[in-house]
Amino acid sequence: MSEKACIFNIQKFSIHDGPGIRSVVFFKGCPLRCYWCANPESQSGEPELMWDNQQKKKITVGEYKTVDDIVEEVMKDEPFYEESGGGVTLSGGEVLYQADFAIDLLKALREKNIHTACETTGYANPNVFKRFMEQVDLIYYDVKHYDSKKHLEGIGVPNTVILDNLQTAIANHPAVIVRIPVIPSYNDSLEDARQFAELFKKIGVQQVELLPFHQFGEKKYDYLDREYCMHDIPQMHSEDLVDFSDILTAAGIQCVIR
Repeated sequence: MSEKACIFNIQKFSIHDGPGIRSVVFFKGCPLRCYWCANPESQSGEPELMWDNQQKKKITVGEYKTVDDIVEEVMKDEPFYEESGGGVTLSGGEVLYQADFAIDLLKALREKNIHTACETTGYANPNVFKRFMEQVDLIYYDVKHYDSKKHLEGIGVPNTVILDNLQTAIANHPAVIVRIPVIPSYNDSLEDARQFAELFKKIGVQQVELLPFHQFGEKKYDYLDREYCMHDIPQMHSEDLVDFSDILTAAGIQCVIR
């Protein structure tokens, strides 16, 4: 068992990260470097400091916790899970960055009959991914680009292992929902939609959620004293993605805009 993991938030009463009312456990550390990342404080696998210029104070991001620490915290909301059909979602960062601990946590939650979900990019050793997949009830799987070269340019790694693990998940897991963060000038064209549809039909993806680009994480770059290249890019809205969604729907894929 992995003794501790670096966690940067446990968010209560979430209703957008799986069925019912949920607690979301945010794991720190991510091997990807999406240039639009809304949670830049999640990228490093270690605790770090942010400086809030307005409040003139330091904010510590990340704390080492045991499985028992997390289970004790999330079980405080067990009545809400039972009443709403909710549970616990593991997110990040990238939850598979600390995969052994995440697997131990999922096992502990399963022993307590808590429904589990995860949000993952699938960027992990295939054997590790299989072990993780076997323990979680619902998988939200990020797919950021269909083209490996574009993926490398925008995110810092090719998409080969991501698509391989997605194929494994679709073939072997009963509940997989693909999420596409739709980013202006990166993957938002109607041709992009057609290419995604072709890829998903080939793999067997049946459900997709589109996540319009937003600016919710903009201030965090200032807090971390990092450059943010999306300052002047307008946020996207649901109505901007109707035609994109229609292309996926026409391909026989159930599509929702979040």
